[in-house]
Amino acid sequence: QVQLVESGGGLVQAGGSLRLSCAASGRTSSYAMGWFRQVLGPEREFVAAISRTGALTRYADSLKGRFTISRDNAKNTMYLAMNNLIPEDTAVYYCAASGLSYDSSSPGSYDYWGQGTQVTVSS
Repeated sequence: QVQLVESGGGLVQAGGSLRLSCAASGRTSSYAMGWFRQVLGPEREFVAAISRTGALTRYADSLKGRFTISRDNAKNTMYLAMNNLIPEDTAVYYCAASGLSYDSSSPGSYDYWGQGTQVTVSS
């Protein structure tokens, strides 16, 4: 069982930056991890994912170059650095952990989810 807690969300102006953190109660090195976001409706949009060791990463095509995912297994924490934010990035951001060893973009591949953190980008 893994418990995930996101932090670092907030209100930022367009063009600004935020860094989200996802702290895990268990050993993150046992899990691939990812970030998703949700605006309206039940579907969660894939943002980025990272393999257990951090050697592999994957990004949504539209976010490449602006967002960077990383992890520090010694601290059981994953991060999402978001730069040049635009209003369309406004959403609730969720971190998730998967028992799979690779970085998956499918929400169904993830076993554990955090409660989400709100990111609001003003124009």
